[in-house]
This record gives sequence, structure tokens and C-alpha cells, in this order.
Amino acid sequence: MALKLPPVKSSPDLPAKATVAIIGGGIVGISAALALAERGISVVVLEKGQVGAEQSSRNLGWIRKTLRDPSDIPLALAADQLWSQMAQRTGVDVGYRQNGIMFVSDADKDMEMYSSWFKAASELSPESRLITPDEIDQLAPGCERKWKGGLYTPTDGYAEPTLATSALANAAIDKGAVIVENCAVRDLAMTGGRVSGVVTEKGEVAAEHVILASALWSRRFLGNRGISYPTLPMICYVFRTAPIEGPQGPSEIAVAGPNFSFRKHQDGGYVITHRAALGSPITLDHLLIGLRYLKTLKHAAGMIRLLIGKPFIEDLKLARRWKATDISPFEKVRTMDPPADEAINSEALDNIIKAWPQFANATIEESWAGMIDITPDNNPVFGAVDKIPGLTLATGLSGHGFGTGPAAGQLAADLATGADPIVDPSPYRFDRL
Repeated sequence: MALKLPPVKSSPDLPAKATVAIIGGGIVGISAALALAERGISVVVLEKGQVGAEQSSRNLGWIRKTLRDPSDIPLALAADQLWSQMAQRTGVDVGYRQNGIMFVSDADKDMEMYSSWFKAASELSPESRLITPDEIDQLAPGCERKWKGGLYTPTDGYAEPTLATSALANAAIDKGAVIVENCAVRDLAMTGGRVSGVVTEKGEVAAEHVILASALWSRRFLGNRGISYPTLPMICYVFRTAPIEGPQGPSEIAVAGPNFSFRKHQDGGYVITHRAALGSPITLDHLLIGLRYLKTLKHAAGMIRLLIGKPFIEDLKLARRWKATDISPFEKVRTMDPPADEAINSEALDNIIKAWPQFANATIEESWAGMIDITPDNNPVFGAVDKIPGLTLATGLSGHGFGTGPAAGQLAADLATGADPIVDPSPYRFDRL
């Protein structure tokens, strides 16, 4: 289901030009626009549907360093700083709480993974620590499941995805950015072998630089330009309970178990997902590039719930090549809105109840699903495409986009305009794929 989002003061008119044009109005593209507008650089965001209506508003809301690839932790640290400034920067309380995130397990293999990550990331995330079963009970009281231990980062946190992107967008508009909703970009405009703007369904916008921040749509957009960019779709199922008294502990930390995750929602309920059940809609891309994901599939084999049939047919209906004068796939699917899986959601709630009986009286008030774009190494792509001078990629966030979104957008803005990057972009270069 589509979530209700605060309205954005989008423009009914398409500007003739801007210094930077951004394709995609998710949290990364919008954060890039705000960073540019704050520097006095003219910027326009073109969003095919509604700002923030896809994965940017459909995630769990976590903002974490824990268990990230060590090469990705500097971006997460930069994001922490920007999230702490969010209320002042936007004038809106987006629910950011630095209450910590705790991963717990009763399996030796998980404890080995926690220990390995802790050793590799301890210098980058010095607040993270391995914790004992007694410490788990102190942080989230009332648990009846016996854990072997956990991994805890007190400086991790969460925010409300349904509020954040809209708040950033309106702040960007107030500082001079132009955002146009329901305006799909069909193609790039090229002059002399270099990007000179974008061609939208409503006309052309001239631009010196273009940022592609279109998440799961980036593969199709680049493919139309003859650029091979590997991503596969995954679906995460999420739900929100009515207000209840849960295992709040001293600071209402967020918790990840082997087959559930939860965090407090600002209305007093909990936002919950099933950590061991992700939907995998089988599409043509699985046949084209699936071998590149063997390592990922081996790691996540027990989590994947295959979706066969309808997703394959629906994907085939969308063109992979088109002209700038044609109706694009992005106009045919304004918002990717996969159905919620109530069986998976109920399973996740049952798993939590077995650990924390306080959830026994919880009722599901709202449920939804979001589609994630996964790269072969689960890390994003930021930077130039050699074959398309003037284009900067900011995509492939692999389910981490909300948490690192503010820093990811600023990095994209830095790279597009030649500013000093907020973090070292070399781990994210496109040619690694």
C-alpha cells in the first residue's frame, strides 16, 4: 500500500535550465538538492511520481553503522552528523532518535560474524561493542529467549521515513531548489558527446551536470543508454503496530534478532520487519546477471521467498529500450508499490512474541512493502560514468539508502560539482562492478 506522506511544495512548471538536474526524488536525490541549494547552486529535481513515495518511505527507518561493510562506515558516520542537524536544518522533527541498535543471536555463526565485524570496524566505530546476555536484558528487559550475546552500537538510531524526505524537500525548495513531481525523465540530452540536460515527458531542461538517483530504476535508465549496471530487486515487508508498552529499556533502543527487527515509532507503537524473509521477484535480470550474485545468494539463501510468475510478466511489459519521444517505463509505473505479505508479517510478530511476550497484545495497524535495488557487493555507486561525461551516479544503496541518505546526497552533490567530497568516494566507483 502507498503510505501517506506530507505534501511537498513542488512546482507545476518545468524550468528551462539549471546548473544541476537530479533524476529521482528519493532521500538521496532530495538530499543532494538541499546540499546544492544551500550552496546557492541552481538545481531541479525531476520525480516521476511523488517525492519519497518508493523505498525512501517504506523502510524500517534505521540509521546504523553496525554490520556495515567497513568501507561504508565513513559514509554512515557522516550521515549521523547530518541526521543530528536535521531538525534545525529543515525546521521539522523527523523523529530522529540516537537510541542505539542492538543485534542479538543464539547461533554460534552469528556470534562469530559479530566478533569478526567488531574487530574489523572497531577503529571506525569505537562505540560499538560485543555484549553479554545480561547486558541484552538490561537494554531490552523482559526477554524470555536465551541469547548467546549480541552486538550493540549506542550511537546508532532511527527516524520516521514517512516524514524525512518531505521535510528535506520542502527545506530545499525554501532555499531555491525546484522540484517537479509526476515528471519522468525519459533520457539524457547530449551535446558534443557530453550531457547537456535531460529530456522529460514535459519537455527538456538544460543542465551542466546530471545526477542519477533513481534507485531500482537506474539499471533500466542506464540500459537504455547501452550502459550495463547490475542490480537485482528485493522486497522488504514492514508493518506498524498500534501503541503498546514494549521492551523499552533505558533508551528505547532498536533490536534485530535472527528473524525479526523492531524499533519504537513516534506514535507509541513499533515498526517491525522480518529479517529472515525477503521477497525475491524473479525477473529477466535474474537470467541475465544472476551469476554475479552467487556469493550474496549463498549468504541469504534461507531468507529468500521467491515470487514467480506475475513479477516476471510485469517486468517484461516494461521496455528496456525506447526513444526520447516514446512513453517511458517510468511513466507507466509512477510508484513501485509491491503488495504487503501478511503471512510474513504475522510470522515476524510471532517471532518477537516468543522472545518478548510484551508484544502478545500487539495489533498490526498498517503494513506495506518496499522494493530495494541490490548491487552484487551490497554497496552503492557514486561517481562518474566514463562513457557519459557530465553524469554522476548516486544509486544502488542496497537497502541502506535511508540511513545514509543525507550523506549520500551530499556526496553526489560534491562529485557532480567538483567540490571536496564529504567522504572518500573511491570504494563506490562505478567501474568496480
